[in-house]
Amino acid sequence: MLRSCCTALLILLCSLPVFANPPETPAVKLDGTEQWLMHNAAGTPYRIMISLPEGDLPWTGARSVLYILDANAYFPGFHASKQGLKAYRQSIIIGIAYPGNDPLNFLRRSYDFSPPAPADLNDPPQGGQDELLDFIEQQLMPAVAERFSVDPHQQSLFGHSFGGMFALYALFTRPTLFDHLVAASPSQWWSDRFLLQHERAFVQQVQARPGLVTHTSLALITAERDAPATREDTRGLAARLQPLSIHGLRVSEQLIEGEDHMSLPYRIPSLVLEQVFSNRRR
Repeated sequence: MLRSCCTALLILLCSLPVFANPPETPAVKLDGTEQWLMHNAAGTPYRIMISLPEGDLPWTGARSVLYILDANAYFPGFHASKQGLKAYRQSIIIGIAYPGNDPLNFLRRSYDFSPPAPADLNDPPQGGQDELLDFIEQQLMPAVAERFSVDPHQQSLFGHSFGGMFALYALFTRPTLFDHLVAASPSQWWSDRFLLQHERAFVQQVQARPGLVTHTSLALITAERDAPATREDTRGLAARLQPLSIHGLRVSEQLIEGEDHMSLPYRIPSLVLEQVFSNRRR
């Protein structure tokens, strides 16, 4: 009896399929998306991830666009939120990402989002913030406008941490490039608080040019478990910019309970979409 059972088990095992290697399967593609490969003026490659619009054009005749940084990590969450919120499906999300599968490419983002650094502190390489802004303004935005009917007055930018620092730099140095900006846990402490000089110049520019930021908004978001200095810096920035409301700049500040620095950007996509796609004033 035992011998018969062993023989039957051996036959069963021999009849099972054996895979020396697991079968190849295609990569998962998010429905309603497409991807471009673009290069900046220096030939550096970017993966551009696009959450495609749905339905007819809105009543304005053109679509709102949100650009998000660190899209390797954050694009899927933003795309899923947009698909789940019917009011925003007509809009477009453009993710600025890097070749490869790393959620956060520390070498590339360290360069793209930062100011120049002294030679003895330039490891990893830094100083590409204006190159990235040039790429967005001179190459990416025109390519998006050629592909889609976009509203030039509804262009938004989201960044977190170093990306949040970059979003503030974009506002301070090119205040008409984006209409709405969301800076989550921005790294204002970086490089001896280099942003302060740009902030002061921005304030002077707004005061000297009525109407410059009449239709501009800045949303500042931090996590409950962010570093205390990050929360304090963000509150301080909101307070310093609040007087510019008389010139039209709308500044909001929000604390997200229960989150930390790294979990925050995965928690807030729907909040960001509401901030930028519901914030129309012209």
